[in-house]
Amino acid sequence: MPTVDIAPLADALPDGMVVTDPDVLEGYRRDRAQDPDAGTPRALVRPITTEQVQTTVRWCAANGVGIVTRGAGTSLSGGATAVDGAIMLSTEKMRQIVIDTGTRTAVSQPGVFNAEVKEAARAHGLWYPPDPSSFEICTIGGNVATNAGGLCCVKYGVTTDYVLGLQVVLADGRAVRLGGKQLKDSAGLPLTKLFVGSEGLLGIVTEVTLRLIPAQAAASTVVGTFGSVRQAAEAVLEITGRIRPALLEFMDKVSINAVEDMLHMDLDRDAGALLVAQSDAPGPAAAAEVALIEEVFGRHGASEVFSTADPDEGEAFTAARRAAIPAVERLGSLLLEDVGVPIAMLPVLIDRVGAIAADERVMISVIAHAGDGNTHPLIVFDPDDADETRRAHSAFGRVMDVAIELGGTITGEHGVGRLKKAWLPDQVGPDVMAMTAAIKKALDPDGLLNPGVLL
Repeated sequence: MPTVDIAPLADALPDGMVVTDPDVLEGYRRDRAQDPDAGTPRALVRPITTEQVQTTVRWCAANGVGIVTRGAGTSLSGGATAVDGAIMLSTEKMRQIVIDTGTRTAVSQPGVFNAEVKEAARAHGLWYPPDPSSFEICTIGGNVATNAGGLCCVKYGVTTDYVLGLQVVLADGRAVRLGGKQLKDSAGLPLTKLFVGSEGLLGIVTEVTLRLIPAQAAASTVVGTFGSVRQAAEAVLEITGRIRPALLEFMDKVSINAVEDMLHMDLDRDAGALLVAQSDAPGPAAAAEVALIEEVFGRHGASEVFSTADPDEGEAFTAARRAAIPAVERLGSLLLEDVGVPIAMLPVLIDRVGAIAADERVMISVIAHAGDGNTHPLIVFDPDDADETRRAHSAFGRVMDVAIELGGTITGEHGVGRLKKAWLPDQVGPDVMAMTAAIKKALDPDGLLNPGVLL
């Protein structure tokens, strides 16, 4: 990045909005992926309005300075890693949200947390379904950037299914509106969807119009304890072939024990796997789904099956699943995978990951949004052990190779970021990579938006 005087940008924005204090910048260099190659930003800008984002982008365009957009810094793929000499634009102070009950929509700035959108909707008897495990600390802007998913997506879909409209600042500083509050819109190319999941490469989202749905009935929960991972995976296949559960989550033995160490829930430490399923079907249909899940769990070898219609008891088990990543993280440094496969390939993927762990002599804990085939193999290693670190990184790549081989994806919901871009061409092929580069070139000809991500 060129060395330029930051003073004109600071003068064009409110006092204190442009920060150059090295101690402050240090806290914005990395996201949760902890990329060891993170650079140091030239300055941090924390706008409040779309107009202030435009001012920043125009200055960057005029001076050839890159921009990395950051939300809460919870990215697990290095999507918000700082670049030397670039501007770090944080949307953390863009926090307005308005609920429109007439159209059942939420109009939100990108810095609003996912949990806050849910709470605002709940106050009007409405619901925003997408629920990443980090829903309490991740922002809507970041969710849009990566097309985030979550626990209930097996039934209710992912972020893109709820984005009706966007306001986006383009690389030259123009602000455009895409979509709106209408549920159906076939006018022109589906550009709104183009920006969802684009990881900040094509523009900076400054406002999101989200579809809300009526609040669902309280869910009933079924928990199954299995002797082996294979038994649990086979149970998942049968359940998803017969019903559409509201949630179907998987934990292996390592994650069960890590969560038990942290939360002390009296989980079975000897279990090979744990499945947590939920039904929010209306009326007697819920009881029928619960009975089916119980029966399938038992037939596939569950040693214990527990069910409850109590929301608090059910939430305790979903909280255990949400806690799996931070719990396993206490065992060492993590390389976090996000691979997905067609649901029929789930047992094969889990078996292959186990074989990779044995071959590379590293611990890999597998948790999963099992109902939609999206797994999170967590590779645990000691960063001070050079050989183990090498083997952990080898395992990281091999897991993605297996996912591609099985017809799956290197990322179901975390994004490609900087950490996975080397594997993207193997998944999508050269023609799709060329199309992606052409779209990037058309919207950002100087390559200033989130340089180093995906391409």
